[in-house]
Amino acid sequence: MYSTSIFWMQLLTSIVVFGLVAVWYVWPLLIKLPRNSALIPLLFVHVPRYIGMTLLVKGMVDPNLPREFLSSAAYGDLLEAALAFASIFALRSNWRVAVPLVWVTNTWGFVDLLNGVRGVLQLNVPSFNLATIWYIYTFYAPLVVLSHLMIFWILIRSRFWKKEAHPMMREGDYKRDLSSGKIQEGHHGST
Repeated sequence: MYSTSIFWMQLLTSIVVFGLVAVWYVWPLLIKLPRNSALIPLLFVHVPRYIGMTLLVKGMVDPNLPREFLSSAAYGDLLEAALAFASIFALRSNWRVAVPLVWVTNTWGFVDLLNGVRGVLQLNVPSFNLATIWYIYTFYAPLVVLSHLMIFWILIRSRFWKKEAHPMMREGDYKRDLSSGKIQEGHHGST
């Protein structure tokens, strides 16, 4: 099997696996939260995109990869990480600009991701020596894609999203079955 085939097989498998986790466990928990609280964990997925700066470290990737591609990916990811971090603080502080900032953040990050995919396809990046960057593309990038889609869905459905937490979600008033991901009503103050 060629490295390119393995690359795409791993990437697509990661999308399927993370997609199932999102549908079965993450989404059912997020829909019980107020919009801002639901967006925060999804934005945290983007904060580690600063790791993309590794593309600029000499010796980390194939020197034959075009510098323009590496710089675009690295700095685009760094900006997305900073925007995601700023969005988290804005949401937690309930700033009026929080949701518009999330729109900007998610749109920028998604466009940057699409630009990266274009570069990967045009240059046939999996055919180059990617060293540990391989894992970013085949493991982390699929998680980022799903997070972007979930954020867009919440933002689009924002008018219909719960403004306050579900009564079961008050502190000390629920317990989570970690094996199934389901939230079970408990007695007030129980752990």
